[in-house]
Amino acid sequence: MAKRVRISNDSLNSYGTRVLTSGMDTKQYERNPVLLYMHERGNVIGYVKDLEVKDGEVTGELMFDEATELSKRCKKQFEFGSLKMVSAGLNIIEMSEDGQYLVEGQTSPTITKSKLFEVSVVDIGANDDAIVLKKDGKQITLGRDGKCPLPLLNNNHQKREEMENKTIALQLGLPETATEAEITAKLSALKSAEAEKSKLELEKAQLESARITGLVERAIGEKRLGESNKEEFINLGKKVGYEELEKVLKAMHPQAKLTAILNGGRAKSDEDVKYTKLSEVPSTEILTLREQNPKEYARLYKAEYGMDLPE
Repeated sequence: MAKRVRISNDSLNSYGTRVLTSGMDTKQYERNPVLLYMHERGNVIGYVKDLEVKDGEVTGELMFDEATELSKRCKKQFEFGSLKMVSAGLNIIEMSEDGQYLVEGQTSPTITKSKLFEVSVVDIGANDDAIVLKKDGKQITLGRDGKCPLPLLNNNHQKREEMENKTIALQLGLPETATEAEITAKLSALKSAEAEKSKLELEKAQLESARITGLVERAIGEKRLGESNKEEFINLGKKVGYEELEKVLKAMHPQAKLTAILNGGRAKSDEDVKYTKLSEVPSTEILTLREQNPKEYARLYKAEYGMDLPE
């Protein structure tokens, strides 16, 4: 009794395409249901009996004519199980990239209309549902060593872009249905806002730096700091901020004039300060006194040593 075998079905093949059984025309083939070996013209080894298109697949019974040694050998090998694959030879009539015909992992358009022209016994196919196709007169062998010139799906790239756009839209707080123009507009708005924020932060930093520099210069003018400490305290202000630096500088007492003497927290004027001789002047003030008030220095010198100050 002959074995019924599957000739084709709707499954995804190794070249990333599918052949829809519902769109396969078998009428011409049923008039001449030739069975070949390895899709080779001239190597007829029998015919396919009782071809049936049903439940998304094409099946039939293989009848070996045993008219040649090849046919006899194939029959024995098929019965033994060393040969067990068959392959459909199809002419492509129409292909489609419509999503309703695509399945996961598909990379080439679905063959929605085709014409069966031969069935072969094969040794190694690309998969369990190996087939041979013809498009524009060129044979496309979906076997182990076959090359497939079928086009790739145009919408594969488009689908990736759509998924990327959906992801970007959601990250931007937009609905996933946002258009590319809406996404671009949102990105531009965010870029402008970021630029404005950076500008304001720069202006704020420059203003803060100017305030700190002014604060330090004022402290130098008030003799709270020496000129040599200027950069040190400006850098300190940049680290701790204007308010903190101001507290630090306010806590620093102004340096007393060397010609002044503190009296209960009040500096005496030159009129209040009266020395009778040079030895009464503090050693830290003698040089300043000599430079800033040479007449007083000369008077105290004479009082101390009984002679005028040498010129």
